Amino acid sequence: MGSFLNEIFSFLSVEFTVMLTAALPIIELRGAIPVGISLGLSPLHSTILSFIGSMIPVPFILFTIRPIFNHLKKTRAFKKLVHKITVKSFNKSGKIQKYGAWGLLVFVAIPLPGTGVWSGSLAAALLDMRFKWAFPAIFVGNLIAGIIIMGVSYEVFKVIVG
Repeated sequence: MGSFLNEIFSFLSVEFTVMLTAALPIIELRGAIPVGISLGLSPLHSTILSFIGSMIPVPFILFTIRPIFNHLKKTRAFKKLVHKITVKSFNKSGKIQKYGAWGLLVFVAIPLPGTGVWSGSLAAALLDMRFKWAFPAIFVGNLIAGIIIMGVSYEVFKVIVG
C-alpha cells in the first residue's frame, strides 16, 4: 500500500510542479511545457497542465494590480519600482493600445520572453481594458502560445532522445 501511495504522490507532485512553474512570472507556460516533458509527461499532458497553471494568476492580476500599484505608489520604498514597471508595460503595449483585445491576443500568443500572460494581464489592467475582453484574449493567446511551444518542445526532445 505504501508503494502505491508513493507513486500517486510522486505523480501528483510532477503535475503540481508543472502547474506551479507555469504560474510563475517570466517562466510561465513557455518554460513549464519543456519542464513537464523533461519530467516524463507527454507533450499534450504537459501543455494542458501548463496552460491551466499559467491562467491561474490572470484574474488576480486583472482585478487587483491597479489598486495594489496605487497603494504602492504612495510608499517611499516602492514608488520608483511601480513607476518603472508601469512605464515598461506602457512601452510594450503599443499594439494592445492600437488594436485592443486583438492586439492583446497576438501579444500573449507570441512565444517570446516578456510577452506572456503576466505582461499581457498587466498591460490590460493598466490600460483599463474590461475583463470581458481581456480575459478571452489572454486565454486564446495563451492557448496559441502553448500549442506553438508544445510543437517546438516535442520536436526538440525527439531530436535529443533520438
